[in-house]
Amino acid sequence: MNNANNHDERIAKMTFASVYPLYLAKVERKGRTKEELHQVIEWLTGFDEKKRQELVEEKVTFEVFFQRASLNPNAHLITGIICGYRVEEIENPLTQQVRYLDKLVDELAKGRMMEKILR
Repeated sequence: MNNANNHDERIAKMTFASVYPLYLAKVERKGRTKEELHQVIEWLTGFDEKKRQELVEEKVTFEVFFQRASLNPNAHLITGIICGYRVEEIENPLTQQVRYLDKLVDELAKGRMMEKILR
């Protein structure tokens, strides 16, 4: 098994509940709000506050998280580099979706305007 497959499997098995506090800490450290983070997550996945909280409590993996999501039709407009990967070139669909979320959180933390983030 090559490194890409290992990486994809590791991402699939990570829980949203384990990563969410890191997203929140990152955006709050940069002066953004929990509400803005939730707006970004809802834009990408369709999950409202109640559903997102259920998924956190259920400790779903990213694989299950994105299986249940209704990905925004404009998600393909998310481009750029995150964690050393160009998101539009990632071949594994799940890994690409997780990196979409990472990229949106990164843009939020960097102070990008919401109108630009929510393409």
